[in-house]
Amino acid sequence: MEIKSFSENQDYNDNRIVTQVILETSFSKEIRILLKNGQTMKKHKAPFPIIVHILEGKIDFGVEEEIKSLKRGDAISLDANIYHDLIAKEDSIVRLTLSKLDDVLRVEKVADKS
Repeated sequence: MEIKSFSENQDYNDNRIVTQVILETSFSKEIRILLKNGQTMKKHKAPFPIIVHILEGKIDFGVEEEIKSLKRGDAISLDANIYHDLIAKEDSIVRLTLSKLDDVLRVEKVADKS
């Protein structure tokens, strides 16, 4: 058993999106993504299903030519290989749930290229 916090040590960066693995289990990787207002994660896809949960803030989540406005408490699930993008409308904390089989470095590369 592990207890971790998505709320502690929120070190936002004005110049780049901040990603951090908060918890890794036998079946998932739980990642915190910190986005300052206006920061964007460009269009990308995941090789496995994902869940995106907004812990704080607001984002516009682009998926399949639609924009979903997500706010604190909202969650969205996507099947594998669905293109999507994120735009922070406020400083936001996003919880990303990845399959254990997915690679965290893939997420970091998307964040760095955005």
